[in-house]
Amino acid sequence: MAVNRLVGKPAPSFEMEAVLPNKEFGKVSLEENIKNDKWTVLYFYPMDFTFVCPTEIIAISDRYDEFEDLDAEVIGVSTDTIHTHKAWINTPRDTNGLGDLKYPLAADTNHTVSREYGVLIEDKGIALRGLFIISPEGELMYSVVHHNNIGREVDEVLRVLQALQTGGLCPANWKPGQATLSV
Repeated sequence: MAVNRLVGKPAPSFEMEAVLPNKEFGKVSLEENIKNDKWTVLYFYPMDFTFVCPTEIIAISDRYDEFEDLDAEVIGVSTDTIHTHKAWINTPRDTNGLGDLKYPLAADTNHTVSREYGVLIEDKGIALRGLFIISPEGELMYSVVHHNNIGREVDEVLRVLQALQTGGLCPANWKPGQATLSV
């Protein structure tokens, strides 16, 4: 089976229903982020009310100000409904809930966006843990997909975002503030 490359191409467009940080229902879209000249950090997780998912959703929310400082909008996505998302957000953190979040959780209930980004597990109707960084021009710059048993590392997501924003060549183990390579 051939896998289509996404990195270096225009990111698949999306508009989804979401629970916004104010806990109201609304919409999120790639076009809105592009119009506002923002980077997009789009990540998928398998489902609400699980065990690994809240650890990374909360970890990203707790560091959201750092993404905001980098002109990035974060959007979390699962195939659950906005109503399930809201119930999970309204559940306190000490009882496996999310509590207040600083970014929206979107609902890909028809699986279109998960499928277009190549993370949908078709026979289960859930997404793998995929993370995508999209430039303000709409180019998909970074993609990582891994097994659902493993949570993401927020430091690494921020490091990659900062590396992409340099516009330069960043060597292995590059850290923000270090020089990029010159050719």
